[in-house]
Amino acid sequence: MTRGRLTQWDDAKGYGFITPDDGTPRLFVHIQAFGPRPQRPFVGERLGYREGRDAQGKRRAQHVRSLEPRPMSPMPKARDHGRVLLLVPGFAAFVLACHLLWGVPNPVWGVYSAMSMATFIVYALDKRAARLGGWRVAENTLHGLALLCGWPGALLAQELLRHKSAKPAFRRLFWLTVVLNVLGFALLFTPLREWAVRRPF
Repeated sequence: MTRGRLTQWDDAKGYGFITPDDGTPRLFVHIQAFGPRPQRPFVGERLGYREGRDAQGKRRAQHVRSLEPRPMSPMPKARDHGRVLLLVPGFAAFVLACHLLWGVPNPVWGVYSAMSMATFIVYALDKRAARLGGWRVAENTLHGLALLCGWPGALLAQELLRHKSAKPAFRRLFWLTVVLNVLGFALLFTPLREWAVRRPF
């Protein structure tokens, strides 16, 4: 088995390049070559592998295994997840209160439920694709679904599936979509709309 170091890795696309210890040119490696493992590959990881060829005869690493696995960070405590997930029933209670006070149309419930379910499914498919090295869903698509009333499902997927939950840049944009969606809801279905219309500029 040849040894080398992972010197380039695109986690979104599921492939990278290994630089062999023997000084030979670097070679391509796909996520599928790693097989089951508890964590994603990372740049700098020491690897053992067998060199093979793809259908076009190009060199690539096969049967890859980690020689110095990175210590896994401890999983967040369950109560931390629960605190964030309280936003979902909290928002549902807010919508119910608005419905009782100002008559929010009944289809709004269906829109949020359908979009949240669809968004959760898209997250699950994207996580599966990331694990298997398949076609990935663009992050802009995930943010668009969240903005279009699917953010409760996105939040559930992030916390329950542990997908897209460790990328600060992604999370910042996600929370922006949540704020914009809730603000849009308030402008449409609460007296805030009248205040915004009457507010002098």
